[in-house]
Amino acid sequence: MTIRVVVADDQELVRSGFALILDVQEDIEVVAEAADGAAAVEAVRRHRPDVALLDIRMPRMDGIEACRTISAESACRTVILTTFDSDAHVYEALHAGASGFLLKDVRRDDLVHAVRVVAAGDSLLAPSVARRLVEQYTAGGPRRAAGPDPRLDVLTGRERETLLLLARGRSNAEIAAELVVSEHTVKTHVGHVLAKLGLRDRIQAVICAYETGLVAPGPPPPGGFPGGGASPAPARG
Repeated sequence: MTIRVVVADDQELVRSGFALILDVQEDIEVVAEAADGAAAVEAVRRHRPDVALLDIRMPRMDGIEACRTISAESACRTVILTTFDSDAHVYEALHAGASGFLLKDVRRDDLVHAVRVVAAGDSLLAPSVARRLVEQYTAGGPRRAAGPDPRLDVLTGRERETLLLLARGRSNAEIAAELVVSEHTVKTHVGHVLAKLGLRDRIQAVICAYETGLVAPGPPPPGGFPGGGASPAPARG
C-alpha cells in the first residue's frame, strides 16, 4: 500500500527537501506541498493523505492549529517537524492530536521511518522530546494532578495496571511478562484503555497517566520513555 503524504513548511528548500526524500521511496507518495498551515488543511481535505508533516511556525495558520483541525476533521495522522523542542511545543502538538514529533535535524532514514510508523497507526517521538516529557513531570510540572483522577474510574483493575506499565515505558512483551498474559491480551487492554479514556494513541495514554496522578514523578524508567533510544522508535499499540 502506498502511503500518501502532505508536506507543509514555509521554507521552500526545507519543504522540497523533505518531499524529495519521501517521494523517492517506493511505498510513499507526496501528494501535495503547502507553504502554510491553512494551505496544509486544504491539501488534506482535497487529497485525503495518510500522513501530514507539519512545521510549527508557519504564516496564516501555525502547525499546531493545522494539526488540531486536521485531527478533528479526518483520519490523517500528523507528524510535527520543527527546529524548536521546547516543552510548550511538545505538549501543544500532542494535545492537538499529533502522532509524532521530530526535530528538523532528523536523519533521512529516521524521517522515512517516522512516516511509515505513523501511517501504520503507531506513534513516535524524537529521543530529546521523550526526555523532555519525563523531565517535565519529574520536576512536578503544572499539568500533573495531585492524585488519581476520577477519569480513571472507567478502567478495570487490569486496564489500570496496563496504563501504569505503559507510562513506565514498558513494551507489549514486557507488559505481558509482568501481568503473566499474552501479548494479544495486552493489545486488547491497551485498546480498551484508549477507547475508554478517549485517547488517540499510546503517547497520549502515557501523558494521561501522569496528568491524572496515576504515575508519581520520578526518574525516567530503565529503557526510557516510549520513543526513546538512539533513534526514534515507535510506541506501538
